[in-house]
Amino acid sequence: MSEAQYTLEGLPVPAVIATLSYEEIRQATINKLVELDPDYSALLESDPAIKVIEASSYQDLVLRERVNDAAKANLLFFAKGSDLDHLAAFYDVLRLVGETDAALRSRTILAIQGRSTGGPEERYKFLARTADARVKDVAVYQVDGGPKLRVALLSLVNGGVPDAPMLAAVQAAVTAPDARSINDVIEVVSATQAPQNIVLNVWLLPNAPAAIIDSMETLIRAAFFDEGGIGFDLNPSWISARVHIPGVAKVEVVTPAAPVIENDNQAATLGSITVNLAGRSR
Repeated sequence: MSEAQYTLEGLPVPAVIATLSYEEIRQATINKLVELDPDYSALLESDPAIKVIEASSYQDLVLRERVNDAAKANLLFFAKGSDLDHLAAFYDVLRLVGETDAALRSRTILAIQGRSTGGPEERYKFLARTADARVKDVAVYQVDGGPKLRVALLSLVNGGVPDAPMLAAVQAAVTAPDARSINDVIEVVSATQAPQNIVLNVWLLPNAPAAIIDSMETLIRAAFFDEGGIGFDLNPSWISARVHIPGVAKVEVVTPAAPVIENDNQAATLGSITVNLAGRSR
């Protein structure tokens, strides 16, 4: 099972996490009061008993929220911060310096998968991402069907291109005697391909400020950083959607004119981004 298949996002919300409503708690408390004292008829908003019920209902809501939080702290998908640190430590995974919750959570899943005798791919991915916190994504694949494996890296920095220290650190980690399968011959390489330049023609609405154009390169690069990765195709439709923000009438993607298709072991990188104000339109 790959990391993509081993996703927690598609699971239903655990039953232990209750859906809370202050109004429902308040009404249930009022109903209980009427049940205990059917003769009580002063159910006015100004009645002191109602004020006491409201205060009590709020405290009940806070307590139930705390119970929900405690339950989430013990679930890998929901845990954050130090709670996540403790969950990961159970699997001998420690947070790297500067590592985000999302990255630690993903590495922990890889560590769990990599313990299986049938999961060397996940094991090598875990080792690669543990060797250097700047590793954003990893692909592991066979070369020509033989024992030679390539571990392809995508970096969080340097436009996605791994530097020499990163490559060396990962090479040492995946070839350590206690890490490498005895028959595996491993080569660590960059997953990045030639940078892809982007050229856009953009038409703004009549009253939209021209400064919108200046923000578009930042929008594209930020979205690509968040959503891109090994195997991510750079589609003109994806580019257009990221800059079709309020104030924009039309977007024409000049370059790339067709989707840039990457295989499962490659990662696109961004080169220059040129955004031309083509005019005004409705």
